[in-house]
Amino acid sequence: MRSLQEAREEFSKDLYATKLSGIEIDKIGEDYALCSMKLTDDHRNAYGGVMGGAIYTLADFAFAVASNFDKEKATVSLVGQASFMAATKGQILYAEARLIKDGRSNCFYEVTLRDEFDKTIAVVNFTGAHVDRK
Repeated sequence: MRSLQEAREEFSKDLYATKLSGIEIDKIGEDYALCSMKLTDDHRNAYGGVMGGAIYTLADFAFAVASNFDKEKATVSLVGQASFMAATKGQILYAEARLIKDGRSNCFYEVTLRDEFDKTIAVVNFTGAHVDRK
């Protein structure tokens, strides 16, 4: 498996996630990624809560890293279903992506999002399709 630094370099090209949203890759493993996002006012809605889109972006990025890094084929998302469970009072969100099942053409991942207090904020399930790299 290639290094964490190589993963960070490869996915730094995802500017929406890394530059605009401030997401970082903290750990990688086989079919696994842990990513984090420090929350700022830019991530909040008009009522002070974290935007669902910010939470989903973090989950989607963690899925992308877990399902694509160090893989022969690329994986694209077909379906992503988010269950938002709680609001956070924290300043950091973590997204942990784990493979549930991998098949010849599809894969299934679960991404659990927690804050620094280990409170579960959301769970996002992804169905991915394996495609040839361009």
